[in-house]
Amino acid sequence: MNTEIDKRKGARPLLFQPYTIRGVTMKNRTVLAPMVHYRAREGVCGTFHTVHLGKFAQGGFGVVMTEAAAVERRGMVSDMDLGIFNETQAQAFKPVIELIKEEGAVPAIQLAHAGRKAGMQSAMEGNGALTDKEVRQGRQRWQPVGPTTVKIGPEWPTPHQLSTSEITEIVGAFAAAAKRAVRVGFEIVEIHGAHGYLLASFLSPVSNTRNDAYGGDIKGRMRFPLEVAEAVRASIPDATPLFFRVSSVDGTQEGWQMDDTVVLARELKARGVDVLDCSSGGLLGSATAAPVTRSPGFQVPFAQRAKAEAGISTMAVGLILEGDQAEAILQEGQADLIAIGRQAQFNPNIVNHWGHDLGVNEHFEDWGPEYGWWLDKRVRSMQGFASPTGRLIRK
Repeated sequence: MNTEIDKRKGARPLLFQPYTIRGVTMKNRTVLAPMVHYRAREGVCGTFHTVHLGKFAQGGFGVVMTEAAAVERRGMVSDMDLGIFNETQAQAFKPVIELIKEEGAVPAIQLAHAGRKAGMQSAMEGNGALTDKEVRQGRQRWQPVGPTTVKIGPEWPTPHQLSTSEITEIVGAFAAAAKRAVRVGFEIVEIHGAHGYLLASFLSPVSNTRNDAYGGDIKGRMRFPLEVAEAVRASIPDATPLFFRVSSVDGTQEGWQMDDTVVLARELKARGVDVLDCSSGGLLGSATAAPVTRSPGFQVPFAQRAKAEAGISTMAVGLILEGDQAEAILQEGQADLIAIGRQAQFNPNIVNHWGHDLGVNEHFEDWGPEYGWWLDKRVRSMQGFASPTGRLIRK
């Protein structure tokens, strides 16, 4: 893809063309990736989340997705994370949903269950098991659950092995959470099946050594995640898009591999999942830590292969840093959507800035008028001695 050629032709970049899934049209192909910030109390969305997520909607994102929201109390990753397992939590999302929509973006929620990683430290604390000292200081620890009683590591608590009936209850918890989410205004639902959390722990043969219907071969290990996908799809309107986040490789040589992801993607598509969100890692360590070389777009090949071999729409994420890079991914058919996480934290207006980089937004027209009118006027006043970004031109 030659961006300069596209600019001369006057074609609007794919990144900034609308994209429709089921009954939802996004104004562009950018998605704010879920990013946890440990600012919730009792799982409730508050003022921080409204400000935090709202600024990305103002910054030009097509879709703004919340951090992981637990579908039941024991499914919270930490005692500072969001939940949507009761009505109080659901209703608390309304202000941020309203703001996201007012700014022209689509509000989305990620539904999750921590599984073996429940009650852990925050990322800033080390992403490990809570220590006795931290519990004495007021942090909450509770019984984690998993496919077996095998711990993540020596310092981690022993998980309770879920029975068949308990698995069914959690499937129901995902469906109930999805219903709440749509009822309060979310327009896209994503199921978190990555990073070593509950659904991912059932997928990997490293963590799932069960010998019943929910273990064994890949068909058995996929059963629980597929039941969740079916239940969530059935619980939300047909017009509501459904995403599924997967660790395309789980970070272990003997574990879940890209071949397995292709198989899963085909089964998810058959059950009404619209987009595969392709991440990696996290089975045995921190939330997102696959032993693959970090480089720009290092996870894009996962999205590309799933799209090509499973015929499912995909979302690419991971060190996508520039507009030209994002546009090339779309032009080359490697993915359908671009998710941006930490780069957006560095620059909440990154999508609007990418618009300038790709030759649109020349007069700040994609910015809200509260900003765009003033910024365009500012550029005219700086002509000859500064760039549109405010960098002085030194002769």
